[in-house]
Amino acid sequence: MAYPITVLYFICFGLTIIIFHPIQWFCKNVFGYQAHKMSVDLLQFFIMRSLNVLGTTFSFTNPYQIEKGKPLIIVANHQSMYDIPPLIWYLRKHHVKFISKKELGRGIPSVSYNLRHGGSVLIDRKDPIGSIKAIENFAKRISQNNWAAVIFPEGTRSRDGNPKPFKTKGLLAMINHTPDALIVPITINNSWKTLRYGKFPMGLGSKITFSVHKPMSINQHEDKLELIRLVEAQVKSSIV
Repeated sequence: MAYPITVLYFICFGLTIIIFHPIQWFCKNVFGYQAHKMSVDLLQFFIMRSLNVLGTTFSFTNPYQIEKGKPLIIVANHQSMYDIPPLIWYLRKHHVKFISKKELGRGIPSVSYNLRHGGSVLIDRKDPIGSIKAIENFAKRISQNNWAAVIFPEGTRSRDGNPKPFKTKGLLAMINHTPDALIVPITINNSWKTLRYGKFPMGLGSKITFSVHKPMSINQHEDKLELIRLVEAQVKSSIV
């Protein structure tokens, strides 16, 4: 059953990103940032509805009242590309932006346009010095605009749900250049199951969960490496 259902999903997903590409362009160039953001938020909603075709469900548990109008650094484990739409949708009031590899900045309707023009940052993994500089500038924009930056410190997705060690350089650069931010640890489970067989067919019936942990204030921790260790432990404590 996964084969025909995956085909149906790809049709829904493909139509969604193709339709929203000109919508994004129109919103950004005619009405500006807020309209563009709304179009991006709606794009994530419909991507999630496309995933429902596969029997995929989403559960987002956030027991904390995270203050609006404050910069956030959202730190999460990474299991698949489908981690991203729910993070943008459920945390949309915080203006979620991403650190992404530059290859994703071209060739994908809607997705690439948003990464280039929506406030995220694209980095070249082959240029670590340039990447850190780009992340530092990104962190300053996050702080100035009170946005939320998502970073996946593992560097690449886990293909079986088992977490990889956190790489500290990018996260440390974010922390050092957004000293007034809150770090929000989030644990993601079961997203990897959507790609358990590869890209075709896709896995059916994945129950993807997002668990928000207690935010941590950067300016209350003098030892930034110890802060990163605490965040990593909290994120990984709920991975099943």
